[in-house]
This record gives sequence, C-alpha cells and structure tokens, in this order.
Amino acid sequence: MAGNGSKIGCWMAVGIMALLLFGSFLTNIGLTAALFSGSAAHGGNDYPVDAEPSYDETWSHGYGDTKVVRIDLAGVILRGRRERLFGYEPDMVENILGEIRAATIDPEVKAILLEVDSPGGAVTPSDEIYAALERFKTEDEERMIMVFVRGLGASGAYYAAMAGDYIMAEPTAIVGSVGVIMQTLNLKGLGDKMGLSSVTIASGENKDMLNPFEEVNPQHVAMLQELVDGMQDRFASIVENSRGFENRDLLDGRVFNAPQALEHNFIDGIGYLEDAIDQLAFLLDVEEIYLVRYSKSRGFFDTLMLSRLPQLPDLSAMASPRFLHQWKP
Repeated sequence: MAGNGSKIGCWMAVGIMALLLFGSFLTNIGLTAALFSGSAAHGGNDYPVDAEPSYDETWSHGYGDTKVVRIDLAGVILRGRRERLFGYEPDMVENILGEIRAATIDPEVKAILLEVDSPGGAVTPSDEIYAALERFKTEDEERMIMVFVRGLGASGAYYAAMAGDYIMAEPTAIVGSVGVIMQTLNLKGLGDKMGLSSVTIASGENKDMLNPFEEVNPQHVAMLQELVDGMQDRFASIVENSRGFENRDLLDGRVFNAPQALEHNFIDGIGYLEDAIDQLAFLLDVEEIYLVRYSKSRGFFDTLMLSRLPQLPDLSAMASPRFLHQWKP
C-alpha cells in the first residue's frame, strides 16, 4: 500500500511540474510576441494607417464589374478590446469603421452590403457607424448601401441601418427597438442586511450619482431621464427622416418580426442574401455585381495572439452604468 501511495505522489509531482513548464512556455511565447509587436510598432509606415486603412480583399460573390464590399455588423456594439491570456481581441467598432473608411477611399467601390445581426449597443459607437456610412455615400452620390438583417437588427444596429438606401430582412429576423436605456443595480437593502456601506468622497452632491449603496435620489433620476430623452429625440429624428414616418407612435422601443416591420415601413423587403444581392444590383442599375470581403494579413505572432487561448473573465456586467441603444429583453 505504501508503495502505491509513493507512486501516486510521484505522478502528481510529475503532473505539477509539467503544468509549470507549460505555463512557463506560454508566458515566454507571450513575452516574445509582445516584444516583436512592440518592435514592429516603431518601424514606421509609408501612409497614415487610420486615415487610409489597407486590407486584403477576398472575392466573395458574383461575376459583374461593379464592386461591392461586404461588411459585418455583428454582436453588441461596444468599444474596447477584451483581454485574452496573451494580448487582446480586436475592437469591433474600430474594425467596422476601418472597413467603411477603406471602402470610402476606394473609388472602385460603388456600394456596401452591411450584414447586420446585432442587438445594438453603446450610443456613441452606434452613431459613429451611422455617420461613417453616410460619409461613404457623400463621397460619391451614385453610391448605395444595402442593409441585410439576418437574425436581429435592433436599437443601435437599427440606428446604423438608417444610412441604408434599402433594408432587407430575413423572414425570421427581429427589427426595431428604437430607444435608449440605462440600467444599474441598487444594493442599498442588501448592503444594510450585510452591514455594508459606501464611503464616498465627492466634489459635489451630483458627483456620486447612482451610488448602488445609497437610496435612489429622485433628482438624479430626473437628470438622467432628461439625458435619455435627448438621446432618444436624436434617434427618433434620424429614423423619421430616413424612413419617412409622420409620427413617433411606433418609436417607443418595441420590436417587430419581419412581416410586421415591412407592414410598418421599418424595412423595405423580406428575403435572403441572394435576394439582397439581386435587389442591390437592380438599384445600381447593373446586371450583376461582384462582392469582396476585407481581411488583415497577420504574421505568426499576430495569429498566435488571436488564437483560441483562454480568455480572462468578462466583467462587463459589473461596469459602470452607460447609455445604450440596445435591445435587452
């Protein structure tokens, strides 16, 4: 029995050593990647990479002569790069804005096919995407934007879609949710039961707004409601102008399925990707279009940094309250 115990202990020690060695290996790889990426950052560029972003182009669809760029608007619209074990995930908003900018400065691009599957997100990034799409069209009055909604085109995603000349949704898509939301938790009751209290040093009576361990102040709620109403007024105005609504009766945060959205003029058609492509060719007055996707060339270390390594815990739910154009059922 003692011999078996010593063998088990030996194997456990070997396992622990193996884990430590593997961890050391990963750490060294991460440090090496950071070193190389840092060196590359100081190498300089021949052009301003933000003003003139460059992408590899992959031929995606069609055989025509009219060039169209496919751009995805998928997931929650938030700025910021989520940390991985080594490095960060790319900032989705910066990626989208970069692709729109690349299409804008390319005189051969005649249209953007914006493929949407998003519940919306933060107010400012949603507005930035909308403004970038509008800028794409102002560079050339003959350009067009086709918005194709797959599963979900709500709130901030619908805000961005207002730059579209035509909105087509799949038959099972959900559309709408024109509105602004701000949420937080109040833990005053729980804190009292657990003996927890807030110690805050602030410069004014409104600086500590929405402190979760204090009673909700009606004056603070009124101030924030005024901000929300102002943001909603801008959102609703953009929808009114884009969709030609005569009033705001339906712009109260509700969502619609595709047939309802079509009936109420929130979209222009129902169909699948092929239908959206055919409709875009018709709007451009050409027989056929060809579509490309953008992608970035990455070296070995860049690919390693973006590989499926373990992610750090997502603590975004604990972040400070923020104003959102987001459908949060």
